[in-house]
Amino acid sequence: MRKPNLSNIKPAKVLAPAKDLATLEAELAEQEDHLEDTVLRLSDYLSAVEMVIKQTFDHRVWVKAEIRNLSSKGGHYYFELAEKDDDGKVIASCRGNLWRFKASRVLAKFERATGMPLERDLTVLLKVSAGFHAQYGFSITIEDIDPSYTLGDLARQYAEMVDRLTGEGLLHLNQQLPTPFDIEHVLVIAPEKAAGLGDFQADANRLANTGACQFHYHHATFQGNHAPAEIRQAIVSAQQAFYDTYQHLPDLLVIIRGGGAVGDLAYLNDYELAALVAELPIPVWVGIGHERDRVILDEVAHTSFDTPSKVIAAIHNHLAQLVSQTLQYQAQIKQAAQRQLNTAEQQTTRQLSQIQSQTIGQLTALQKDSDYTWRSIQQSAQRQVKQAARLTAERYIQTQNLAHQQLTKVATRSKNYQEFIMQNAQQQVIQAKRDSEHLRDIVLLHRPSRVLKQGYTMLMDKKGKQTLTSSAQLYPEQTVNIILKDGSATAQIIDLTMDKEVTETSGTLT
Repeated sequence: MRKPNLSNIKPAKVLAPAKDLATLEAELAEQEDHLEDTVLRLSDYLSAVEMVIKQTFDHRVWVKAEIRNLSSKGGHYYFELAEKDDDGKVIASCRGNLWRFKASRVLAKFERATGMPLERDLTVLLKVSAGFHAQYGFSITIEDIDPSYTLGDLARQYAEMVDRLTGEGLLHLNQQLPTPFDIEHVLVIAPEKAAGLGDFQADANRLANTGACQFHYHHATFQGNHAPAEIRQAIVSAQQAFYDTYQHLPDLLVIIRGGGAVGDLAYLNDYELAALVAELPIPVWVGIGHERDRVILDEVAHTSFDTPSKVIAAIHNHLAQLVSQTLQYQAQIKQAAQRQLNTAEQQTTRQLSQIQSQTIGQLTALQKDSDYTWRSIQQSAQRQVKQAARLTAERYIQTQNLAHQQLTKVATRSKNYQEFIMQNAQQQVIQAKRDSEHLRDIVLLHRPSRVLKQGYTMLMDKKGKQTLTSSAQLYPEQTVNIILKDGSATAQIIDLTMDKEVTETSGTLT
């Protein structure tokens, strides 16, 4: 900035320091028409401002403001106060002082009522008086703090957060996820060395030692203004690390804190943290550690518990119930399998009896048919022989009567013809006998005892109730009975080779 030229300015009257506001006002009134030519010392001007402020704001008022910063020195507390518009822009700010002789009483009352210390980012209702100092400028002196207003503001913020999550469809989003069937891997987010974490780990280690469940611990700070950001980072990092290791998501995410000051719960009422938990693709169980007080994580989590101990108890109960159900299913499967085995055994016994009855019936029928055929052949042969004999005799007589003159020649021919007929009859008898014997042999060859004597064996199951005729009925280490012509033997299947062509052909025919 260019330096102003003061050479042409006439000397102005300089006012003497005023002793009080009235004197200063009187002197200013006398010089009212000449103020433009009056030059005041800065200290005089600021002293006048100080007196105006003291006279105008000489009473205490309640002021609502947000604590942007807070520090203490020598027992005194120094505030940076501000007011923001709906867009979060600061539209007013000033300094505030809480002097040592009142600080302990005011702060103790605030902490007893709210359960939390006075910190930055809180909206408070302050009882203040205005002050101005020529050297240090404007500030307000804090006389008292109304804790009920802060509690109401926190409740309002909590309600607004719930409404926002509801409007965005996030409040019950994680609760819509199904409870995992089997809890094998659990991510645990907790403050390091917290008492609640120790209680949780005591029971969790017993589960882990049985191999029923594995716990993966990650730590974050759960108090202070930076707590929500640290918890969010711990959740994201833990989930990514688990996926990189196992190539799938864990079954459950647990957020626990354990005991602590009630005021520390306010740090967990963070929208970004609540939205992250709500949108997680796995169920989230929380156990913050307070039975009566709820935080926003209790609202958005899949399941909320009062304490970390109740969280691990719920995991234990879930696994115990799963084991109980599995044992019940196992018993039901065994019973169903036993019923099927009993039914199959009964069906097999009936089928074997039917096969045996059918086989005996068929063998009896074949024996009867063979006997009938043999008698029929014998009777037919006898009739043919008798008929041939009659024909021979008749022709002999006819030949004798009709060809007596050619007796010698006809006798020779007749003898030859007689021999031919006899040979032919004999051959027919022999052939019939051979056919009968062949049919008899075929019938006898199919008798089980005959088949066994020829070196064949019959394979039956271990109980000797089912005949095994296909490789599909065999399996390794199966015990079978081998029926021989003069006894039986027990064997075990060591190796099994199936004829693929036969199997495919069988499958096609079926």
